[in-house]
Amino acid sequence: MKSPAFFLPLLLALASAASSAEPIFPGLQSVLTPTEWQRAGLDRLTPDQIGVIDAALIRHHAPAATLAANPPPLDPAPGTTPQENALTRSRFWTRFGFGKGDTADWRKQPPMHAKVTSWQGANRFALDTGQVWEGVEPIPYEILGATITIEARPLGAFALKLNETSMAVRVRRVK
Repeated sequence: MKSPAFFLPLLLALASAASSAEPIFPGLQSVLTPTEWQRAGLDRLTPDQIGVIDAALIRHHAPAATLAANPPPLDPAPGTTPQENALTRSRFWTRFGFGKGDTADWRKQPPMHAKVTSWQGANRFALDTGQVWEGVEPIPYEILGATITIEARPLGAFALKLNETSMAVRVRRVK
């Protein structure tokens, strides 16, 4: 019989391989609480039926995870060079409709002015530009129908203001 010291390197190799592998879906039963499991009626299913559901979730999740890890490239503008297209894709601010400047310095980004057309929840609102934003913190203003200003802030953050003297409220773009 081999000594336990012989198996230690093998065990370490297997553990590192398992930890570096992509996470595997743990199964629906481990994702749901026991109460949710019973409320959904899943406790009445056979293990085979639960396995079919788990397999379907894995099939659905795999393409979504791949797409999230490798988003499709932006459509290049006609007549632009590959270098110009790469520069455009690298500009964080252009994705949010903030300016097409060559700099990513948030202090040099012009503010966006838009009219609030509707509330889409307790803290989410739509603009006349088609964008949807929500407050990172509660929005204390009645902004429906108002023209607001959204300004860039450090570290990719944004702030909503009603006017120059109003308090800024942190917001993030949803759509």
